[in-house]
Amino acid sequence: VQLVESGGGLVQAGGSLRLSCAASGRAFGSYVMGWLRQAPGKERELVASIRWMDGSTYYADSVKGRFTISRDNAKNTLFLQMNSLKPEDTAVYYCAARVGSVLQATAKVYNYWGQGTQVTVSS
Repeated sequence: VQLVESGGGLVQAGGSLRLSCAASGRAFGSYVMGWLRQAPGKERELVASIRWMDGSTYYADSVKGRFTISRDNAKNTLFLQMNSLKPEDTAVYYCAARVGSVLQATAKVYNYWGQGTQVTVSS
């Protein structure tokens, strides 16, 4: 499985960014895909996840109502639309995948990871 993220960058507070993750190497029907982030000095945390087969989603409370996770089945691409960004959203964002169905899970259960993309939100 290969996961390649893109779309990070620098944005002012209140702005928007869209992250993409191109997935390859497997049929992802039995997978859960997630976006996780890690800020300096903090543990990696789950931001949002989606069950590839039926599109069910989970969001961390800190991003609920601001972020939207989605996928394009035909292109095997995962997205994270981030609106109303805050300085505390600053982190390296990772696309990750694992076989399973449970949406809310810690970072340690994910088997496959992208290289990460930096998101910086200035105040």
